[in-house]
Amino acid sequence: MNIITFFSQIDQIYLWDIIGTAVFGVSGVLIAMERRMDVFGMLILAFVTGVGGGTLRDVLIGYIPVFWMRDHIYIVMIIVSVVITLLFKNKMADQWGRWLLLFDAIGLGVFTIIGIEKALRYELSPTIAIILGTMTGSFGGVIRDILANKLPALFHKEIYATACIAGGTVYFLINSFMPHNLVIFITIVVVIAVRLLSLKYHWELPKF
Repeated sequence: MNIITFFSQIDQIYLWDIIGTAVFGVSGVLIAMERRMDVFGMLILAFVTGVGGGTLRDVLIGYIPVFWMRDHIYIVMIIVSVVITLLFKNKMADQWGRWLLLFDAIGLGVFTIIGIEKALRYELSPTIAIILGTMTGSFGGVIRDILANKLPALFHKEIYATACIAGGTVYFLINSFMPHNLVIFITIVVVIAVRLLSLKYHWELPKF
């Protein structure tokens, strides 16, 4: 079996979920390094970032035990994210903040689609699916930032959770007439693009 055949037989959502766990894990490690934490602290932040939002989602929909207790690949990917980040930390040190924002945006996009897809498998409405997608994408970062004694990006004036909502809206607008794998990819790209463009051009929600 060649590599292309192997990946074609894997559930695409499961594959994206594993990728998202690793990517968000890296963002947790970067925050831990920024706060000069030890390796255990890095593992904790990588773990809560990688599985925090999904854990909350599973509890709300009654999927118990939660996903990472059923499949140890998620814990393995978190450990891998710590190891990889430590190996390349010197190359990333010059642009620490940019790498953090990039990995955080990628994780945000991937986990948004994971939350939406899981909600739909439980036959929940599009509105609830978007809410669960937003929670899955953003709440791991919220827990990470609180543990690192930072104001979570969700509560900034920056566009963060709004990017998840934008991606979720696009998902339901195009899902009925485009191939499903393409819909998944476009949704992820939309979330990432909205998040990164909002940082570049300083898009903000209204302040009162």
